[in-house]
Amino acid sequence: MRSGFVAIVGRPNVGKSTLLNAMVGTKVSITSPRPNTTRFSVRGVLHGTDAQAVFVDTPGLHKPRNALGDRLNDTAMAQLRDVDVVIAVLDAAAPVGPGDRLVLANALGALSNSDTGGLLVAVNKVDRARRDQVLERLSESAATVEELGAGSGAAKATEYFPIAATTGEGVGVLVEAVLGLLPEGPAYFPPEMVSDLPETIVVAELVREQLLARAREELPHSIACVVSEWEWPRIRCEILVERESQKRIVIGAGGEVLKDVGTAVRAQLPEGAYLELFVRVEPRWQQRAEALDRLGY
Repeated sequence: MRSGFVAIVGRPNVGKSTLLNAMVGTKVSITSPRPNTTRFSVRGVLHGTDAQAVFVDTPGLHKPRNALGDRLNDTAMAQLRDVDVVIAVLDAAAPVGPGDRLVLANALGALSNSDTGGLLVAVNKVDRARRDQVLERLSESAATVEELGAGSGAAKATEYFPIAATTGEGVGVLVEAVLGLLPEGPAYFPPEMVSDLPETIVVAELVREQLLARAREELPHSIACVVSEWEWPRIRCEILVERESQKRIVIGAGGEVLKDVGTAVRAQLPEGAYLELFVRVEPRWQQRAEALDRLGY
């Protein structure tokens, strides 16, 4: 039996959560085209015939602009400790930039003392890039790893995979490589379990996902969702914004946005669930340590 932990890292909006869902084969992490959608470390479990891989989706590494950004970076970095394999995700259509170099440098550093496992570079979104762009990105990422790794064992053993997480292209080959790098060990989770996120966080994240799909560009980082009451089948979820003007946008004319969000989330919950959504203004919550603590960030 092989088993181990696999961190998925990358800068914002490179498709880490979509890749996690594709590898596990079901939705365990919310997705959005907006950067920094992932705020929690989401674990997805892949059960193989004689292997179990525990994938950890992480917030995108970025230059933080507030206390929330600092915490998201800390969360991502913390997940690189004590993992067996690191998947660094890059965008096939974008040149390797400072953010990608930071990701690759930290991935190599996390694996520098590892006797097992390794670094896998997934060049994602090949379905949206030209063939010459994909080849250029593979070459560019290999040169960057070689430069940053300075001839280390981790750098020399790094493998590269062109993939499209949205279509599944190349994902199976990547998964096989992951499983081949896992050390011998026991199963960490029972076969029926595909994620270890508490149900309260799952519901709150589903609400935030639907809001991100409907709200304006200026809202995503000003929205936080938390389940404040859970007495099945009744679930009360609070939506936090920072200003009254944002509250009006989230509710929508005649409550239309909130109604659409509730309908979309309930469709993903067990039959009979009653979801109550409440919008509350919490000024500057992204900047206040006590607010971030209360929200679990």
